[in-house]
Amino acid sequence: MRVLGIDPGLTRCGVGIVDVRPDRRAALVAVTVIRTPPDMPLEERLLTVGTGIEALLDEHGPAVVAIERVFAQHNLRTVMGTAQVSGVALHSAAKRGLPVALHTPSEVKAAITGYGSADKKQVQAMVARILGLDEAPKPADAADALAIAICHAWRGGPVAPGTGGATGTALTPAQAAWRAAERSSRTSAAPRRLAR
Repeated sequence: MRVLGIDPGLTRCGVGIVDVRPDRRAALVAVTVIRTPPDMPLEERLLTVGTGIEALLDEHGPAVVAIERVFAQHNLRTVMGTAQVSGVALHSAAKRGLPVALHTPSEVKAAITGYGSADKKQVQAMVARILGLDEAPKPADAADALAIAICHAWRGGPVAPGTGGATGTALTPAQAAWRAAERSSRTSAAPRRLAR
């Protein structure tokens, strides 16, 4: 499965593409950072990032897009820029009919290192190890994008369109069947009220 991971940012937007086999082995396909200068008008910055993401989507043809979920930060300007870039990325994926999943930083850290509070250096070191690289891609945004892509593949793979993929909570067919069976057994085991 090919996953395109995005670490959204207005000044630096990391984009990493990996191929992940069913045995969880991952291989690097491409990684880059799309940069925009702070003095460029906002609309041009978003256009630059969007154009870069779309070019990578078209060139590499991922099955799914994984984006780091925006979370509250003390710096309102930073969180606004991150949210705006996330919206551009969601739009680019939706135009191509690609499912999208959002993952929190702690989900990514836990998937990559086994520890949800791991620091950036630990995540970068594990990304390099997982992909068989001599060192982690730089800057950190590049390694973070790869971590997001690997996290998504390891947490259940692609999501089907229309199953809530944008929340990151979509189920695989096997999980959906298991949950349906569980609901069915609970319903049939529930006591029935007698009609009066």
